[in-house]
Amino acid sequence: MADRLLPMTVFIIRRLLQSVLVLAIMTVIVFAGVYAIGNPIDILISPDATQAERERAIADLGLDQPWYVQYWVFLGNLLQGDLGRSFVFNEPAIQLLLQRMPATLELAAAAMLISLVIGIPLGMWAGLRPHGIAGKTIMSGSILGFSLPNFWQGMMLIMIFAVILGWLPSGGRGELGSFMGIESSLFSLDGWSHLILPATNLALFKTSLVIRLTRASIQETINLDYVKFARAKGLSPRRVIFVHVLKNIMIPLVTIIGLELGSVIAFAVVTETVFAWPGMGKLIIDSIFVLDRPVIVAYLIIIVMMFITINLVVDILYSILDPRVRLADIKA
Repeated sequence: MADRLLPMTVFIIRRLLQSVLVLAIMTVIVFAGVYAIGNPIDILISPDATQAERERAIADLGLDQPWYVQYWVFLGNLLQGDLGRSFVFNEPAIQLLLQRMPATLELAAAAMLISLVIGIPLGMWAGLRPHGIAGKTIMSGSILGFSLPNFWQGMMLIMIFAVILGWLPSGGRGELGSFMGIESSLFSLDGWSHLILPATNLALFKTSLVIRLTRASIQETINLDYVKFARAKGLSPRRVIFVHVLKNIMIPLVTIIGLELGSVIAFAVVTETVFAWPGMGKLIIDSIFVLDRPVIVAYLIIIVMMFITINLVVDILYSILDPRVRLADIKA
């Protein structure tokens, strides 16, 4: 037992140390980048304000200090869990983001579920029958998911299903339901009706990615010796596919799915804007327009932390599926 726990412990500790280093570097890059995009006072203060009022506002917001001084203040507050106060709302930035986070997580989870439920079966079909009409049609359709702009897809979905057919609402989060004290649009029919279009729009690119990855993994695995041996033993095609082949293609799938979950959360901005979905992406767009630095920095830090956490979980799952990964990490 100890021989098994030691490699995993070393593996996790090394990944945690790497994650802390990445987060430290990202705080510098994010803060410096946001500092360079403009002066929020030009937007927040009325043009008719006197010079004294302008200087007082600058001092109140802490913008009279050099950027590196502002960074050290920000870093000290960050270590205490304080990501600053919004210039516009005069509320803690982390509070504003946490209020919007459930909506974004709902959208991301629904989009990934759609991608997996549709993408894996279609990818397996295309991989097992690559020369059939269905297989070629699936791969041709996946090209559209990669090629069409996300905002254009969203507008077409709204025009067809909301405007022309009138089946689904065009935007908003809808009515929230409650389950075990948790409020979510997932717990009401009206919430689901509002979720379907934005989740589908966000899932189209990921579905195409899952289809192509699954197809490539199937074609790479199907002709390996252990699969041929399983067939030679007389195992049914269903057992060969679902027990022997599917288990091995899950390693790259777990990696890509984990990484793509982070990108879905981070890049849901366009979908949330098109469908007026009240998530973090919509908030960050509004904050950029008014140069609300604390909210922008807090959003980027949270997204980076999400990516780091997801990557850590993916690494652990990967090492469980393939022990050679953590053993190689120890030898390195």
